[in-house]
Order: sequence, then C-alpha cells, then structure tokens
Amino acid sequence: ALTNMNQDIIRVASTSVPNRVAGAIAKTVREKQHVEVQAIGADAVNRMLKSVALAQQYVHRDELAISCIPSYVEVTIDGQSLTAINLLVMVDRLDGQETAL
Repeated sequence: ALTNMNQDIIRVASTSVPNRVAGAIAKTVREKQHVEVQAIGADAVNRMLKSVALAQQYVHRDELAISCIPSYVEVTIDGQSLTAINLLVMVDRLDGQETAL
C-alpha cells in the first residue's frame, strides 16, 4: 500500500498485504478520524475490503467502529483514465462519546 501524505489516500494494489494496509488504516483513523482508501481492479478491491475488515478488528479494541462511504473516482495513470473504487473510511466511538476532530 502506498500512502500519499498530501491527500491522505491509501492506495491498495493487487499485491498489497491486507494486514499491513489494515494497520495503516487503523493508525490513520485513530489520528485523523478518517482516511480515503482507493483500489483499481477486482483483486485490489478484494484486498481493500479485507483490509477494512481487519482494521475494524484493530480499532474495536479501542472501542471504535469503522464505517465507509464508497464512490467511484476517475484517476489518470500513465496517461490512461481508469475508474477506481474509493472508500471514505471513518471512525466513531462505540461508547457514545464524541470523537475529537
């Protein structure tokens, strides 16, 4: 997984390791309460969803719950326009307290 710090997007490839991506998602949502995760292609989307599910397990230990809003985005890679799946991953506290922003 590659993280673009300027835009806070975690990009997931078909070769990404879900445990590592999940760790990056969990770390970012704990710090910033949200992160965008993006994938292109069926294998990458599969790994992205596995990563989000694992990240939920990681943050649940801290009484946090992940929610996602999916969308399509057009990206240009090497001059080629491609459609990516983008997930806005957000976190809320399970104990009902407000999440600090």
